[in-house]
Amino acid sequence: MRLEGKRALITGGLGGIGRKVAERFAAEGAELALADAASGESPVAEARCYVADLSRVSECRRLAAEVEADLGPIDLLVNCVGVFEQMPFDETTEENWDRNLDINLKGVFFLIQSVVPQMRKQGGGRVVNTTSIAASQGFANAEAYCAAKGGLLNLTRALAMQLAPDRINVNSVAPGFIRTQMTEHQWTNDAFNAGLARMLATRTGYMEPDNIAAAALFLCSDDAAHIHGVNLGVDDGWLAGIAGAAFS
Repeated sequence: MRLEGKRALITGGLGGIGRKVAERFAAEGAELALADAASGESPVAEARCYVADLSRVSECRRLAAEVEADLGPIDLLVNCVGVFEQMPFDETTEENWDRNLDINLKGVFFLIQSVVPQMRKQGGGRVVNTTSIAASQGFANAEAYCAAKGGLLNLTRALAMQLAPDRINVNSVAPGFIRTQMTEHQWTNDAFNAGLARMLATRTGYMEPDNIAAAALFLCSDDAAHIHGVNLGVDDGWLAGIAGAAFS
């Protein structure tokens, strides 16, 4: 098993992508700590679950300390926590802006900062952040989200340079259109799905969270030992360009 003997902390572990990452990691032998903003049913019976508001630095510190006390030093950190709130530019509020930046960017940084000392004890580790195709391309009515995910992309690169000497690999996965509760308002819209299919090179629509879990597993495995600062797009070719069918 590819993760046997590893301790993994997965944030957003009860959400659509986080649940599938947890299931995939458990199947590969990892011991799991799952953190989410509210309690809920764990996707893995043996996992330890934690409630934490990761928009707050104090909660990041507390979570890292509690997981280490319960399981031992963390080897793998996968940040699936996130919020996606579309809001027209003229209506964007300070609250909306702060919520996107605090959860999608600030909290990720301070949790990594809290976990890295544990990884150094272990002689190395893996960090995988979840960015988005919106980290590289702009989307109207999602300015705060795009700003946060774009920041997370470059934060991933900066941390990769900072932590590589400690044998800590920092990378990210950039999901395209994934079928989760957060995006239900889109994938349940037949017209939106049809338009998306025309724009994708694969002529498909929404992908499943399993696709992101597979990418996260790869980046946390020994197969990715020499990969640092990569933003792995799992997007059916979205970032490569717009399919010709979109114009027909």
